[in-house]
Amino acid sequence: MKQELAITLNDKYKEGIKAGYPLLTKDSLEDSSQLTTEGAILKLEDRQGRFVAKGYYGNQNKGIGWVLTRDETEEINQAFFERRLTRALRHRAGMFDDPETTAFRMFNGEGDGIGGVIIDYYDGFFLISWYSEGVYQFKEQLVAALQNIAEFRGIYEKKRFDTKGQYIEDDDFVTGERGEFPLIVKENGVNYAVYLNDGAMTGIFLDQREVRQAIKENYAAGKTVLNTFSYTGAFSVAAAMGGASKTTSVDLAKRSSAKTIEQFSVNAIDYESQDILVMDVFNYFKYAKRKELKFDVVILDPPSFARSKKYTFSTSKDYTNLMKEAIAITEDKGIIVASTNSASFGMKKFKVFIDKAFKDLGRKYSIVEERSLPADFRVDPKFAEGNYLKVLFVKLGERI
Repeated sequence: MKQELAITLNDKYKEGIKAGYPLLTKDSLEDSSQLTTEGAILKLEDRQGRFVAKGYYGNQNKGIGWVLTRDETEEINQAFFERRLTRALRHRAGMFDDPETTAFRMFNGEGDGIGGVIIDYYDGFFLISWYSEGVYQFKEQLVAALQNIAEFRGIYEKKRFDTKGQYIEDDDFVTGERGEFPLIVKENGVNYAVYLNDGAMTGIFLDQREVRQAIKENYAAGKTVLNTFSYTGAFSVAAAMGGASKTTSVDLAKRSSAKTIEQFSVNAIDYESQDILVMDVFNYFKYAKRKELKFDVVILDPPSFARSKKYTFSTSKDYTNLMKEAIAITEDKGIIVASTNSASFGMKKFKVFIDKAFKDLGRKYSIVEERSLPADFRVDPKFAEGNYLKVLFVKLGERI
């Protein structure tokens, strides 16, 4: 059993942590200089030495650790991880039985009781993502717990905690059998090629599952669809499967073209009948305006921060301007799917960005649908920042 380090909480933060707030920051502790070893179990106390909670020390971009339990008698050991994982599995029990969707989030960090680690399921394989060196110290116990309570073919991992908070290149295989890649998973009946051993990303963002389904079922039939910041073209594939007359995928990354071709191909869609462009999205907007191109549906799902040779994009500063660019090349009564995964602001502020873009251009609009994280991405109600995904289906109205 790990020795517990007694740490005094700052009075200002004590009540919040007692009430259920899970994140530890430097400001929430009286003296963070005591923290020297990542993975240390912290016994969090008030100034009178009374127990408040137990957590662990692990530096990541959000803070310096997470609360694990508010039960003083609960030990942080393999049995603890088994209890948390068993509860998480119970919440997703129905998903394991759905042959039409074989990839989803099985354990969502603080939403399932252990901040700093997530576990995704890909058709028989688990992928564990570790977000701090601290939580990685529990690898042996967590993997053993997973082996005890769940059936699987193999386990892979992503270590996402180098000094810049980036993915650490590694073999990524942990235990069980090695997968053959690409592994073809299903999502609402659509095929996607994923790789669990090829860099930080797998080829699909699982949190957008319901958005892709909505596009496929409700917005794509007979429409021209532009997918910007398209990555591996998952939205484009969903649109094509929903009967889009044509999709256009635009992304600056050179490998996006081959990856998008692969996603179309595993669904028996002729990729040559689609447009797949490797170029800066902002340059594409200029090109589209020059050529007087218009689309029925435009999908905007930029990274929170991106830099190209000419442009630096930050969601909190630049989304309004991005929206204006999209409005200019969207058909009247067309749909813009505006999405962001930035945790630095909520839905209310996101709507302000959208509203400003339309007002600046003298256009009316209506929000026809709102989406956030799907149910498998469980969110701690005391940690609003964890509910990071914001998606608005915006219908263009007439000019004012």
